[in-house]
Amino acid sequence: MPDHTPSDTLAPVTQALLDAARAAGADAADAIAVEGRSVSVDIRKGALEHAERAEGLDIGLRVFVGKRQACISSSDTRPDTLRAMAGRAVAMAREAPEDPYAGLADPAQLSAQRDADALELHDPGAEPDPADLHEDAARAEAAALAVDGVAQVQSASAAYGQQAVWLAASNGFQGGYIRTSRHISCVAISGEGSAMERDWASEGRIFQADLPDAAEIGQLAGERAVARHGARRPKTGSYPVLYDERIAASLIGHLLSAINGAAIARGSSWLRDAMGQAVLPAALSLREDPLRVRRGGSRPFDAEGLESRAKYLVQDGVLQSWVLDLATARKLGLQSTGNAVRGTSSPPSPSTSNVVLTQGALARDDLIRDMGTGLLVTSLIGSTINATTGDYSRGASGFWVENGQIAYPVNECTIAGNLRDMLGRIIAANDARDHLSSVVPSLLVEGMTLAGE
Repeated sequence: MPDHTPSDTLAPVTQALLDAARAAGADAADAIAVEGRSVSVDIRKGALEHAERAEGLDIGLRVFVGKRQACISSSDTRPDTLRAMAGRAVAMAREAPEDPYAGLADPAQLSAQRDADALELHDPGAEPDPADLHEDAARAEAAALAVDGVAQVQSASAAYGQQAVWLAASNGFQGGYIRTSRHISCVAISGEGSAMERDWASEGRIFQADLPDAAEIGQLAGERAVARHGARRPKTGSYPVLYDERIAASLIGHLLSAINGAAIARGSSWLRDAMGQAVLPAALSLREDPLRVRRGGSRPFDAEGLESRAKYLVQDGVLQSWVLDLATARKLGLQSTGNAVRGTSSPPSPSTSNVVLTQGALARDDLIRDMGTGLLVTSLIGSTINATTGDYSRGASGFWVENGQIAYPVNECTIAGNLRDMLGRIIAANDARDHLSSVVPSLLVEGMTLAGE
């Protein structure tokens, strides 16, 4: 991808799509262009196992003919192709059923912010050389293997990505930005044969300078795998369950899914009647902030050109807002919350960006001490979630806690409950990692059903 701004490379393509849509008979249209490059290196047993580099440009066009809409995408930007895309999209829209809620934003709704310069989403430094990625992956693997008890390293990887996005619409919106990412990950294994246990560590940042040392990541993966050696099934019964910070965001993810405007408009959410009601303990609030600097989920505007803004989804335990794009807001008789996301081949849909849950006063070890006997969950496997009732069941592994201390590792168990009840009684630790898109600490849930031995 050329080192130019999206306005240099992508704006002309989206403008050409809009011009072609008008010429083909569209009443309104929006276009998106996404150009990206990525490189990744995987190491195993000290040798290069896999290296991959990808570069590409994808474009998408959405057209409106009255209240009928259609989307089409391509990776070909030749003028003849753009005109053909527009013609096909308009023909598809004319055959589509009417959607009374479809349509672009009113110009008065559009964000004044059209770039992400203030958010620092792009590391201006040079793309890392593949040899540097190789070295990072190798150092992570070597550090994991140096941990006493590690039998092997399943994988050690390092990767870099850069993506430029440009959005344009016939209502006058034009804007775009570039984001970068840098990752190192490692998966280590302890034990042999049927007694093998694995665990992992991974870190990702926007800026190379913010990324932790590769050896630290590998060592942590090794230590976690060794701690899981000798895992067995826990007891069956009703026990407190502590979700480790690594996986606690999944609980909040179920809450976010339940307040998504698409689910609310369908009437298929277990929180469909909960607006203004308590959904978390009174001490907890859940805030979305898409404007956090150097955070992977940040965005200056949404996929419909509306302003990104910080807001409370849950404040002092009480549900304050659905997560809405324009279409779901219109269906519900509300205003969009600026939460539209989209790809090149589909219309927008609502989704959150960065979320932050209130942290508690106690450390995770304090919650382990106070829970007495129960389960510390560090990994979740599969799920059965009833979106309408909130009934919850997931495979889990982690550590059994006796008398307020970790006693032994456990696996092959199932934890179950009802999400409305579970979220209403969670106790938060104070160990959330601030650099993540989901800043959620370890969460203790009393009285869950545990199926083990």
